[in-house]
Amino acid sequence: MAAAAEGLAAYRAVLRAARRTFKGDQLMLQESAVEIRRRFEDHRGLAPGSDEAARALADAREAAHFITNMIVQATRAPSGSFVVKPESVHAGATLEVPSEEIL
Repeated sequence: MAAAAEGLAAYRAVLRAARRTFKGDQLMLQESAVEIRRRFEDHRGLAPGSDEAARALADAREAAHFITNMIVQATRAPSGSFVVKPESVHAGATLEVPSEEIL
């Protein structure tokens, strides 16, 4: 039963991170919720306490941390440019602007 509680806590943490990061962006909120659910459903049959289950939980915790600390949602300014407003959780992170080749 403890494994189920740990899985549920990880699921909620990832959803919470996505809701906080993508607040105001309905498309990203919906798509991220669908993807998170799919990933957890893919791992539903893992044996509690197994190495695979432990790795899946670690991946979920890492995903929640990544979404919270490494993703910043940009908004479009009236001028047409994008504005990024990092929060305190992003302090110390570096910004990598994609090049034309990547785009």
